[in-house]
Amino acid sequence: MEIFHCFCLKVLLLVLTFLSPVVLAIDPYTEALLSLKSELIDDHNSLDDWLVPPGDKSSGQVQACSWSGVKCNQNSTVVIALDLSVKKLGGKLSGKQFGVLTELADLNLSYNSFSGKLPVEIFNITALQSLDISRNNFSGQFPNGVSGIGNLVVLDAFSNSFSGTLPAQLSQLQNLKVLNLAGSYFDGPIPSEYGDFKSLEFIHLAGNFLSGSIPPELGKLKTVTHMEIGYNSYEGSIPWQLGNMSALQYLDIAGANLSGPIPKELSNMTNLHSLFLFRNQLSGLVPWEFSRIVPLSSLDLSDNQLSGPIPESFAELKNLKLLSLMYNEMNGTVPEGIAQLPSLETLLIWNNFFSGSLPQDLGKNSKLRWVDVSTNMFSGSIPPYICAGGELFKLILFSNKFTGSLWPSISNCSSLVRLRLEENSFSGDIPLKFINLPDITYVDLSQNKFTGGIPTDISEAPNLEYFNISNNPELGGTIPEHTWSSSSLQNFSASACNISGNLPPFESCKSFSVIELHMNNIAGKVPPSVSNCHGLEQMDLANNKFTGSIPEEFSSLAALNVLDLSHNNFSGPIPEKLGDSSSLVLLNVSFNDISGSIPSKKAFRLMDRSAYAGNPKLCGAPLQPCGASVATILGRKGTWKLSWVLLLCAGVVVFIAASALLMFYLRRGSKGQWHMISFSGLPRFTANDVLRSFNSSESMEAVSSLSASVYKAVLPTGLPVSVKKIELEAKGRKIMTEFIMQMGNARHKNLVRLLGFCYNGHVAYLLYDYLPNGNLAEKINVKRDWLAKYKLVVGIARGLCFLHHDCFPAIPHGDLKSSNIVFDENMEPHLAEFGIKYLEGIKKSSSLTKVSIRETGESNNSIKEELNMDIYSFGELILEILTNGKLTNAGGSIQGKSREVLLREIYNENEAGSTGSEQEDIKRVVEVALLCTRSRPADRPSMEDALKLLSGSNPQRNNRTTLPISTVSF
Repeated sequence: MEIFHCFCLKVLLLVLTFLSPVVLAIDPYTEALLSLKSELIDDHNSLDDWLVPPGDKSSGQVQACSWSGVKCNQNSTVVIALDLSVKKLGGKLSGKQFGVLTELADLNLSYNSFSGKLPVEIFNITALQSLDISRNNFSGQFPNGVSGIGNLVVLDAFSNSFSGTLPAQLSQLQNLKVLNLAGSYFDGPIPSEYGDFKSLEFIHLAGNFLSGSIPPELGKLKTVTHMEIGYNSYEGSIPWQLGNMSALQYLDIAGANLSGPIPKELSNMTNLHSLFLFRNQLSGLVPWEFSRIVPLSSLDLSDNQLSGPIPESFAELKNLKLLSLMYNEMNGTVPEGIAQLPSLETLLIWNNFFSGSLPQDLGKNSKLRWVDVSTNMFSGSIPPYICAGGELFKLILFSNKFTGSLWPSISNCSSLVRLRLEENSFSGDIPLKFINLPDITYVDLSQNKFTGGIPTDISEAPNLEYFNISNNPELGGTIPEHTWSSSSLQNFSASACNISGNLPPFESCKSFSVIELHMNNIAGKVPPSVSNCHGLEQMDLANNKFTGSIPEEFSSLAALNVLDLSHNNFSGPIPEKLGDSSSLVLLNVSFNDISGSIPSKKAFRLMDRSAYAGNPKLCGAPLQPCGASVATILGRKGTWKLSWVLLLCAGVVVFIAASALLMFYLRRGSKGQWHMISFSGLPRFTANDVLRSFNSSESMEAVSSLSASVYKAVLPTGLPVSVKKIELEAKGRKIMTEFIMQMGNARHKNLVRLLGFCYNGHVAYLLYDYLPNGNLAEKINVKRDWLAKYKLVVGIARGLCFLHHDCFPAIPHGDLKSSNIVFDENMEPHLAEFGIKYLEGIKKSSSLTKVSIRETGESNNSIKEELNMDIYSFGELILEILTNGKLTNAGGSIQGKSREVLLREIYNENEAGSTGSEQEDIKRVVEVALLCTRSRPADRPSMEDALKLLSGSNPQRNNRTTLPISTVSF
C-alpha cells in the first residue's frame, strides 16, 4: 500500500509539472472565459470546445479566439464579441470576468436559463454597443449604472423576471436605438424621462405590471418607428400627444386598461401601418380622421366599448388588410366603400349592433380570407362575390337575419375551412360540393330554412370534423348512403329536419363521437354495424319511427354515455349486456313497444322510471314488479287467508315504523313533516328510509373528497351516497327547493349527480352519487402526460358549460376549485358542490325570495356575477392543472406576466419540446386561461366559447387553427 501511495504521488507531481507551463501561458481573455465557463451550468456540453490543448503556447494571440461564440479582432489579440445565445446554459453570473473583457462590442446571452441578478459589472464594458440578455430568468431590480455604456445601441432584456421600476437613467443613452424591457415584472409608471431619447427607434415595454398614466412626453419621440407598451394596467386615456410621433409605423397599446375616447390626433401619425388598441375600455366614436393614415394596413380596435358606425372615410384606406372592430357597441351599416378596398383580407366586426345588408361587392375587389360578422342584425343575402378571390377560408355569419340562397356566393368556394351560418333564415338547396372542399373542417347550417336534403357527397370531405344541419324543418331527404364512412367526421347533427328513409350501414364509422337525429321520420332497424362506431359517445335517435329490437351491439361501444331511443317503435327486451357499460350515463327507451323485464344491473338501476315509461309490456324496477300475482298463485280459496296475513303484516309494519319514527324524533327533535324527492338514478326511497339510514350509521363517514360538511351514507339497498346538509329558512324555503329541483334535473357526464333530497321545514339532506377516487386537490401532483391534462381540462369545461348554457335558468357552480373536482372509477372528472354557494346565498337574501327562480332566469344579476366568477375560477384551475399545483389562485398575478416567461415555465413543467404540435396545444390552452382570468368580467369569454377554443387545441385532431387567439372567432 505504501508503494502504491508513493507511485500516485510521483504521477501527480509529473502531471502538475507538465501542466504548469500551460497554465502560466494562458492569456487574460482565455483565463476569464474559462472562469466564466466554470460558473455556468452546461448540461448539454455546448461549450465543450472551450479547452486549451496541452502545449499550446501561441505567443501574442488569444487562445480562445477559436472557440464557439467567441469573436476576436483581425490579429486575434482582443475579444470583441461573445455570443452564447441558444446554448441551453444556466446558472448565475458573478460578473468578475467582465473586468477583463472591456473591449467587447457585442454581448449576447439570449435564449438560455441564466438566473439571479444581472451583474452590474457588465456596465463597465464601455465599448459595448449591443447587449442582448433576452429570454432568460434574470430577476431583481435592473441594476444602476447602465448610463455608463455611452455607446450602447441595442438593449434587449425581453422576457426575464426583473422587478421594481423601469430604469429612468436609460434615457441618458443618446445612441440607444433599441430598448426592449417587455415580459418581466416591472411596475410603477413609465418614466417621463423616456421621452428624452434622441435616437430611439424601437421601444417595447409590454407585458409587465406597469401602472399610472401613459406619459404624454412619449410624444416627443420623433425617431421611434415601433412602440409596444400594452398588456399593462394603466390609468386614464391615451395621451393625444402620441400623435406627434411622426415617424411611428407600429403602435400597440392593447390590453392596457385604457379608457376614454380614441384621440383623433393619432391620425397625425401618417407613417403608421399597424395600430392595435384592442382589449381596453375605450369609448366614443371611431375617429373618421384615421382615413388620413394612408399606409395603415392593420387596424384592431376590438374588445372595447366603442359606439357609432364605421366611418365612411375608411374607404380611403387603400392599404388596409385587417379591420377588426368586434366586441364593441357599434351600429349602423357597413359602408359600401369597405368593399372597394383592394387589400382587405380580414373583416372582423362580430358582436356589435350592425344592421342592413353587407355591401354587395364585398370580395369583388380584394382577396378576402376571413369574414366574421356574426351576432349582429344583418339582413339580405350573402354578397355574391365574397369568395371571388379564391382564398376565403373562414366565413362566419351566424346569429343574424340573413336570407336567400347560398348559390352562387359560396357554392364553389373550395378554399373554405370553417363555415358557420346557423341562426339565420337561409333557404333553398344546399349547394355545397363537399368533394370540392378539401380543407373544410367545420360546417354549421342549423336553424335555417334549407330544403333539398343533405348533400350526398358529404363523406367526400376528407377533413370535415363537424356537421350540423339541425332545425331545418323542411330539409327532407335521407341520410346519404356513405355518411358513416367519412374519414374525419366526429359530430353529425341532423335533428328536426323531416328526414325519412332508413339508416345507412355504419361502415367504418371510426371517427364519430356524436350522432344526433331526433325528431325525424327515419324508419327501419338500427344496423348491427353500429358496433363499428368505437368512439361514439352520444347517439340520439328519439322521436323517429325505428322498429325491431334494440341492437345488442350498443353494449360494445365502450365510450357511449348517452343513448336516447325514446318515442320510437322498438320492440323486444332491453339487451342485458347493455348494463355492462361503465360509461353509460343516460339511457332512454321510453314510449316504445319494449317488453320483458328491465335487467337488474347497476347501469339500469341508475336510470329514473321516466327512462322506461310508455312501454306497457315492460316491468321490473323502477317500474312495477314482474310476474303473476300472489292471489293467482294461492288460488281463489286462499285469497281470504292472504288478506288476513297481509293485514296482520301491515299492522306489524306500521307498529315498527311508528316506534322507529318515535325513537328518531325523540333523539333528533321533530322539526316538521319530512318530504322525499328523487331524481333520475335513485330508487323510490321514502324520507323515512333515508333518515333511518342516517340514524343507523350513528356517525356517517366523512367524505374526504368533498368538503367537511359532506358525508358518506349507505341507503337501504346498499347504495352508497354522499350527503350534503343544507339549513333551510322558512322565508326562502320555496325558492330554495325550486333551485334544488333544478340542480337535480342537471344531468351530464362531468357533473356529480344529485340523486334526490330529503327535507322538512328547517333542513335538507342532498343525496349525491358517491365517487370513490378522491379529488383533484389530492391528486394535483400526480404525474400526468399532456393528453391526460388536456382531457381533464376539457372534462371540467364541458361540465361547467352544461351548467351555464344547457340549464335554464343557468346554474352557477359558485365554488369551482380543485377540491370540488372529483373522479369516478374511470378517473373521469366530475364537478361537485355545484350550485351550493348560490343556494346558501338564497337563504341569506330576503330580496331573492320575492321572485321565483324560474322568473329571474339568466337576467338575475347575482347569477350573472356567479357565472363570471366561475369562468375566472376555471382559468385559474387550468393554470393549476398545467403546473401540477404550482400556480394556484394565480389569475390576478399572471395577467401582466410575460407570456413567454409563463409559457416557458409551463413547457418545462410539462416537458414539452421546443417545437411541435404539443407546444402549440399547450400555448392555446394557456391563452384560454388568460382570457378567462381577465380583470373585467365583460372581457371574459362565455364557457361555451372557452370550450370551443379548447376544442381547437384537441391533441387528437389532425388540423389545428393557428391563428392568433386575440381575433379567434367560432
